[in-house]
Amino acid sequence: MIFSYFLRLICLCFSLFFCVHTALGLVAWMVTPAAIRMAEEMRPKFAVRFLLALRLLPVSLALFAVVGLCVPSYLWLEPDASPERVGYACLVSALMGLALWCISLSRVGITLANSIRYTRHCQRTGREICVVGGSSPLLVIEDEGPVLAVTGVLHSQLVVSSAVLRALTTDQLDAALLHENAHRISRDNLKRLSFLLAPELFPFLRCFARLEQDWARLTEWATDDEAARGNPHRAVSLASALIRVARMGPGPKLSLFLVSLVADGRDLSARVERLLCPAPPQERMGRQARVLLGSACLLAGVATGMLMVRPQTFSSMHRLLEQFLR
Repeated sequence: MIFSYFLRLICLCFSLFFCVHTALGLVAWMVTPAAIRMAEEMRPKFAVRFLLALRLLPVSLALFAVVGLCVPSYLWLEPDASPERVGYACLVSALMGLALWCISLSRVGITLANSIRYTRHCQRTGREICVVGGSSPLLVIEDEGPVLAVTGVLHSQLVVSSAVLRALTTDQLDAALLHENAHRISRDNLKRLSFLLAPELFPFLRCFARLEQDWARLTEWATDDEAARGNPHRAVSLASALIRVARMGPGPKLSLFLVSLVADGRDLSARVERLLCPAPPQERMGRQARVLLGSACLLAGVATGMLMVRPQTFSSMHRLLEQFLR
């Protein structure tokens, strides 16, 4: 097919993104089981960062290949000539890359719209109360379901149902609010947004579902630890709050940005056991992972800098792009 100068550039960008992202994503997908086992040996707060970095690495490097290499080399070395032919292989891979981003953006848009709609409903029908020692007001809604969650992405707020307020004791409520406040401080909803925005390997496939589920599980462990902070009494209060909220039955189906205190009942027993019988942290494995991740980032940064200062890099990239177009 014959495309103009800038249409060829757009086609190249999506095609290159799909190829690089697929290659790196397959590697990330294959090492996911080993990465999850390694993460379970770390302290939860480091494990969630490790899994998040693994999930976002393919899309980050693919975007760098497009923005840092493809676009500059094309604009610098490709003459603004008459329209030229684009091969079918390049066109198909470009359509696949476009489909990946359309699915990701639509998923983010739908989830954000549902989250905003629910948050506005809570603000319209609920009432704000101030909690002693709390950093932000608590939004109370009249709901008989077990709702205790953080709403919003950039401007988050704690939402609790009146049923939860009646069911929990003062110590249990304080521990549960510390848990949710830990979610808010660590910007977990923003991280969930990045998971939604990161494209999958192929359209309509959930290749990274296991990684995302284990990240969510370890995130709950990390916020449990942050809420307890080594205090046995607070840990017992949080464990009893988890059990009491779970016994209230399933809550309303919230959006991805409205994860309740007991989001997954399958992990409830493990969370309670960790709070009541805390195991000593596996610092050795966590330190090894941090050193490994830091060394990899340093080497990647040095290699990237060396590539960017060499004009031959863009010439080689331009020759590769010419092959893509055929």
